[in-house]
Amino acid sequence: MKSSLLSQAGVTHQVFGQPYNFRYQTQQEHLARDVKRALAVLGEQPDMIYSGQQCHGHQIAYADGMSGESFIIGRQFPETDGLITDKPGVALMIKFADCTPIVFYDPVKQVLACVHSGWRGTVQHIAANAVERMTRDFGCVLSDILVYVGPSIDQAHYEVGPEVYEAFASVGSREQYFQPQGDKYRLSMVDANVAILRQLGFRSDQLDICRASTVTDPTLHSARQEGPAYGLNALIAMLPTV
Repeated sequence: MKSSLLSQAGVTHQVFGQPYNFRYQTQQEHLARDVKRALAVLGEQPDMIYSGQQCHGHQIAYADGMSGESFIIGRQFPETDGLITDKPGVALMIKFADCTPIVFYDPVKQVLACVHSGWRGTVQHIAANAVERMTRDFGCVLSDILVYVGPSIDQAHYEVGPEVYEAFASVGSREQYFQPQGDKYRLSMVDANVAILRQLGFRSDQLDICRASTVTDPTLHSARQEGPAYGLNALIAMLPTV
């Protein structure tokens, strides 16, 4: 699964679901194998691959090939849900089951960012944090940035309580992505993230929005569908090779 927008821009990337499993807690002995297999499919041998110990937060770490901590495969950052780089030889890996992976790419400044946006990260504005890092630290201009909103759980299968609805009060435009269902709600994480991106000022031609559902697409892992022993998908991306 790929983004046509990113592919046209030359970004090496792909969403990897089943039969891969990128969940370190249950796949320690197989994780390195699956990452290497995924990189082989991409046809890339990066100088370094980065991941984060994702915690549904808003922290974004700079991956330069030397930062972070040594991991079973590549390097990782603790308590980190977003990665950013301007190094062509560095691969970024975001893991997800039902949460939303988002990729940001500036073809002018050659900067790449990937974030894991669950509902907690979304209300903490992790997407906006990524854009802010790109513009502040690398001189990117929002109108140049291309965005891929990857697959996640669909609205029909994502029932949440009123506390989640209340948490999104600071995000605004809740009518665009919440659907009342008795005393609960159905939440569209895709549309919540799109609403935030629109608020930031992104145009339609800058966005590639994937509507594939982690629950109904048999090629993807889903925590809600698989239960406690769920597997993790991964989105791996690299800057174009000049």
